[in-house]
Amino acid sequence: QVQLVESGGGLVQSGDSLRLSCVASGRTFSRYTMGWFRQAPGKAREFLAAISENGDTTYGVDSVKGRTTISRDNAKNTVYLDMRIVKLEDTAVYYCAADPDWWTVVGADPAYWGQGTQVTVSS
Repeated sequence: QVQLVESGGGLVQSGDSLRLSCVASGRTFSRYTMGWFRQAPGKAREFLAAISENGDTTYGVDSVKGRTTISRDNAKNTVYLDMRIVKLEDTAVYYCAADPDWWTVVGADPAYWGQGTQVTVSS
């Protein structure tokens, strides 16, 4: 089992950059595919990006591709989501998630979720 805690959210201005972090508990972090999701007000939760256990493979959705980078540091049990040129429509609660299976993460059904961190973009 793994517990996830996100941080790095807050109020940012349109056009700014931000880095979200997610720290995982336990000693088996490197065995999990990690993913980032978000849920905007009134909308369904949306998959954003995934990264494989060793970080060699990443995948991101077109809606944020080019503006976001997912990365991980297994020595720190941490996965990151870097966002550039944030837009008003990026306002959402951002969640990290973990699962041993890549396709389960990409399919938006991972076993473990963090509590989320709020990102609010102002104009």
